[in-house]
Amino acid sequence: MESAALSRIGLAGLAVMGQNLALNIAEKGFPISVYNRTTSKVDETLDRAAAEGNLPVSGQYSPRDFVLSIQRPRSLIILVKAGAPVDQTIDAFSEYMEPGDCIIDGGNEWYQNTERRISEAEQKGLLYLGMGVSGGEEGARNGPSLMPGGSFQAYNNIKDILGKVAAQVEDGPCVTYIGEGGSGNFVKMVHNGIEYGDMQLISEAYDVLKNVGGLSNEELAEIFTEWNRGELESFLVEITSDIFRVKDEFGDGELVDKILDKTGMKGTGKWTVQQAAELSVAAPTIAASLDCRYLSGLKDERENAAKVLREAGLREEIGSASNGIDKKRLVDDVRQALYASKICSYAQGMNLLRAKSLEKSWGLNFGELARIWKGGCIIRAVFLDRIKKAYQRNPDLASLVVDPDFAKEMVQRQAAWRRVVGLAVAAGISTPGMCASLAYFDTYRRARLPANLVQAQRDLFGAHTYERTDRPGAYHTEWTKLANARKSQ
Repeated sequence: MESAALSRIGLAGLAVMGQNLALNIAEKGFPISVYNRTTSKVDETLDRAAAEGNLPVSGQYSPRDFVLSIQRPRSLIILVKAGAPVDQTIDAFSEYMEPGDCIIDGGNEWYQNTERRISEAEQKGLLYLGMGVSGGEEGARNGPSLMPGGSFQAYNNIKDILGKVAAQVEDGPCVTYIGEGGSGNFVKMVHNGIEYGDMQLISEAYDVLKNVGGLSNEELAEIFTEWNRGELESFLVEITSDIFRVKDEFGDGELVDKILDKTGMKGTGKWTVQQAAELSVAAPTIAASLDCRYLSGLKDERENAAKVLREAGLREEIGSASNGIDKKRLVDDVRQALYASKICSYAQGMNLLRAKSLEKSWGLNFGELARIWKGGCIIRAVFLDRIKKAYQRNPDLASLVVDPDFAKEMVQRQAAWRRVVGLAVAAGISTPGMCASLAYFDTYRRARLPANLVQAQRDLFGAHTYERTDRPGAYHTEWTKLANARKSQ
């Protein structure tokens, strides 16, 4: 085959994300070969390419033909289910690949699997990238946020493609070289953990406004639209306003009220919380959002608990809570509480990234991560530009909470934040995300905590020793012996 007839890049795995990303690449002027084990998906992609502007897409029907249809050094993106299917796909293609060729895994993969594959690829002379892709179906087609980590040479080979394909914001394309090893996958994992927190906090704002404020879906749609014009402007707030407007096609009212209250998940939120625990990084907002997804799955148990506790005499406060409420003030208070809670959630995510970066010597650029999340991805928000600037001012910032600008905003909003949490608690409405964020803020801002008592307890029952505030060294005290002597006096 003549070089001129070869594709610039290949993509295997033509489910929703793969198809849309392939068409995005082709639309930006890069001829692309596509492959899928189920051949009908190849035909479907070719039909879409023709219908969407005769895009330069070449369909291939065998691993060998797919690999050989791509210019050297070859770059192959694979978008298949994480785990064993990735290994099987790599095995199928690597048989026909040559030293210097590259595999790019665009799935939500566990970062250690990527590090193993980098090592295995090196033994064959191949390059490897683990690339987080965020933005869902729409992002993949029109411009996602891309988080490639692994071989820098592999990144340079396709840098021009990624720069055109990624979402574009005022300060550049939403892609950057993340770092070595599995850093791209790890950053995408934490991005998803932050996304869990964001969605949970928005759902709590909705719950309070609906059940404490008594607001209708129509009013909620208007409120979220208004919020999307200010400091809360973001993809998730925007789509939330749209959700409240959709009518139920099978009956009266809005569709949102007919949706079963059980939340699905695919694992990245759990990985984030596990990594936070392993690295001794507090991530209570993200953990609370994960717990809520687990509890939402206990639908039958929750319905039974509601019945049992009602029969035991528990009064239902939801519904009656809106009596005498100043709705305008509540809406403004919830806006402020949501914003302050989000700062804490993002602070937790960034601190987790910092801890992992130090452990693995990745050298992550936190301002640059905030920048590439400004467009294309699910957590894209105007607020991220503020985070980017905070890390530009101080690359060693200990926490977003102590950035001077964010610190001032949190202090200004804390009264409203406490009012919202207090109203929710009084009404029996759970706001675990907002409560976790507030507790994080209140714990982090205190110069002295009751941990002195915990240390004394640990020393009493386990002789774990403690440090003193007034002199150096480790100490152990015979607490029970001294307390008994005191009692007998």
